[in-house]
Amino acid sequence: MKPLVFENFSEFKLMIDKQLPTGSWYTISQQMINDFANATLDKQWIHVDEKRAAKESPFKSTVAHGFMSVSMISKLLEELFSIKSVKMGLNYGLNKVRFPNPVLVNSELRMHTIVKEIEDLANNGIKVTFSCTIEIKGQKKPACVAEFLAALFE
Repeated sequence: MKPLVFENFSEFKLMIDKQLPTGSWYTISQQMINDFANATLDKQWIHVDEKRAAKESPFKSTVAHGFMSVSMISKLLEELFSIKSVKMGLNYGLNKVRFPNPVLVNSELRMHTIVKEIEDLANNGIKVTFSCTIEIKGQKKPACVAEFLAALFE
């Protein structure tokens, strides 16, 4: 997958209502899940206890935190496009988030993204609303569907 490269905001604004390239596949390992559990202090057994999950979980394995999927959006977006004139970017927030399907350990994820809206901000900035769908390889329902907002500054 080759990311799109834009010179400046004017060029990027032509992407409104258009899809960015589809992202690469990422395998969600138990180590990633454990690291997320440690960082967020959410160490629920369904995420970190492999033996118990194999016996007691309806999924028969550990599953990633839903918030782990949504927290990956920034990194996944970074790989889809760049704007040469950007000096700084910030996560601005989320309008909607849903987790329609659990992410079992060792699942592979990738993201599909549409640039939904771009608004001008003060200080040579824009606020971009992305419509993001994180796909699970081999599954019909996605791991995460989110409307993600980013603030970018030239």
